[in-house]
Amino acid sequence: MTKYLEIGQIVNTFGIKGMVKIKPFTDDINRFDRLKKIYISNKNGKKEYQIQEVKYHKNMVLMKLEGVDTPEQADLLRQSYLLVDRADEEPLEEGVYYIVDLLGLEVYTDDNKLLGKVDDIFNTGSNDIYVVKDEMGKQILLPGIPDVLKNVDLEKGRITVHLIPGLIV
Repeated sequence: MTKYLEIGQIVNTFGIKGMVKIKPFTDDINRFDRLKKIYISNKNGKKEYQIQEVKYHKNMVLMKLEGVDTPEQADLLRQSYLLVDRADEEPLEEGVYYIVDLLGLEVYTDDNKLLGKVDDIFNTGSNDIYVVKDEMGKQILLPGIPDVLKNVDLEKGRITVHLIPGLIV
């Protein structure tokens, strides 16, 4: 498992005091209120910043970081990713996983047929869609619903699914 979790990307600056505008990569946008520090990762490496202030504007997060006091300093962080240390995170509820932990897991049917590996996961609003790619590059889209996803075993690197009629043609 990765030590750091990506929770957003700096997409722009905001205002004249050096705030950054962040596109969040999380279901719970208010999680930014609970953060005291953040790691910024870009081509120059990874650096820890203390958070001074968090605001929200049009589904974006506005953040003031200690030591970033001008729009020019904030602009240097544009396109950087925000990371948090996994050890600082609260435990997830039963049956909830970080996407990064699911990517690459092998996907088997409940009759033990290998479908491929999880290549991507995206949200449609009502549920997640798991993109499973086989060794030939063929993609299968599986809804992340209880009728289909039967078991996720992170230790074994395996997801078991039930293919309901009409799901795969």
